[in-house]
Amino acid sequence: MTQDELKQAVARAALAHVVEGRIVGVGTGSTANFFIDALAGIKDRIAGAVASSESTRQRLESHGIRVFDLNEVDDLPVYIDGADEITVEMHMTKGGGGALTREKIVAAVAQKFVCIVDESKLVPVLGRFPLPVEVIPLARAYVARELVRLGGEPRLREGFVTDNGNLILDVHGLSIVDPEALEARITQIAGVVACGLFARRPADICLLGGSAGVRTLSA
Repeated sequence: MTQDELKQAVARAALAHVVEGRIVGVGTGSTANFFIDALAGIKDRIAGAVASSESTRQRLESHGIRVFDLNEVDDLPVYIDGADEITVEMHMTKGGGGALTREKIVAAVAQKFVCIVDESKLVPVLGRFPLPVEVIPLARAYVARELVRLGGEPRLREGFVTDNGNLILDVHGLSIVDPEALEARITQIAGVVACGLFARRPADICLLGGSAGVRTLSA
């Protein structure tokens, strides 16, 4: 199976975790897009969705799915999104699409986080994929210096501005053996909006697409 076929398989499998008659949180990226397309087939059985980015909102609305502002939602049964890397402990690196802050907020509200990925994203230690860090523009140089002190090699994502009007520093060269501690440390740097480590709020389950089909992993 091609990588796109694996993504489509996990996207379809994620429909089983959508709660009928309720609102579903939807992530950002290529795998999330396949999920949105699959979700369109059951749109009459859900109340609507919360989008983690403007691009996701547009795709949901193009399928006729009602999109709610998160501030209007008190209860979100499930959030479904991909990841750039994930470990068996359900810790993730996210933000390749630049939506990490909004993804982190929606994930925090959701009762259950379902991560949908192909098997290439499962790693023993996070860090092969550069760690995205969203920063206030004024703090870009300062935050970069602090990330160097943590052993990383931050590079500005050229020509990119987040939906929040901020910048992304992609941090190369990290071997993240303690994701929770590093997430806390980076988040404490003045000027950091959010970092792409999802360890303090990990996935609850992972739907992993491989040549043998879709496997369900949990911590």
